[in-house]
Amino acid sequence: MKISKILIILLLFSVSAIQAQNDKPPTQTELDEITARGKMLFEYDVAAWHSTDAVFAMSPEEGSFTGYIARKTEKGWTVAYGKLNEKQDKFLIVYEAVEGEKPEEFKVTKLDKPKEDNGFYLNAAKSLETALAEFSKFYVLNRAYNFAVLPTKNGEFFVYALPAQTEIGVFPLGGDVRYKISKDGAKIIETRQMHKSIIEVSTPPKGVEVKTGYHTAVLDDIPEDSDVFHVLTRKFNIPELIVTNKFVYQIAPDGLIKYVMTREAFTKIGQEKSK
Repeated sequence: MKISKILIILLLFSVSAIQAQNDKPPTQTELDEITARGKMLFEYDVAAWHSTDAVFAMSPEEGSFTGYIARKTEKGWTVAYGKLNEKQDKFLIVYEAVEGEKPEEFKVTKLDKPKEDNGFYLNAAKSLETALAEFSKFYVLNRAYNFAVLPTKNGEFFVYALPAQTEIGVFPLGGDVRYKISKDGAKIIETRQMHKSIIEVSTPPKGVEVKTGYHTAVLDDIPEDSDVFHVLTRKFNIPELIVTNKFVYQIAPDGLIKYVMTREAFTKIGQEKSK
């Protein structure tokens, strides 16, 4: 994760609701779907980071856009910078950033006349606005957050609210929310708080070997999209163990999730080693 130049400053709210707990661990297919979403979230973040740098290098006029929407195509990522019009029926694109041969390379085009979009970018931008309106009911100015908008298989949108990295070498995990928004961007279908509190994970000091990361999860018995995002984002290449109320998982450095064992079995191993 980068320290973004476009930040929405908000504070983590406390939610006591617990997600529905699972009696059986998810299938590998279900875990692979979480991995896929986490990887897309990571790619979105990288595209937003490097395209933002490229756009700001052109010294854009203040107020010419209010945000961006990134979209993955067969040729790579395109990030559209613009804003909704007054009627909220068009997204006015003023800068287009297209991924080059490498994920960190973006070619930016400034449009002399804003391109009016009433399809994907409009609905994605409205989804972001809808999620932000709900998010702001529970958060107040304090903590930096980044937002990502990804389409679902059914044409709806997932909007993610993730705490932004504000210190080099320190990677936040937790305090994140995922909203599922209707196809037209107007209605919240589902709100999923992925984690409650935020932990700050620092890069290990030089000379210190760390073989795995570790954290517990209390809201559900499955890993979250943002768990994969976190593993891919941090700059030290180690797996992460996730211990839920019932199960234990491992996320490999490439984002692949594997079910390991029950928490009961994991606890017994720890007890035996401590004897």
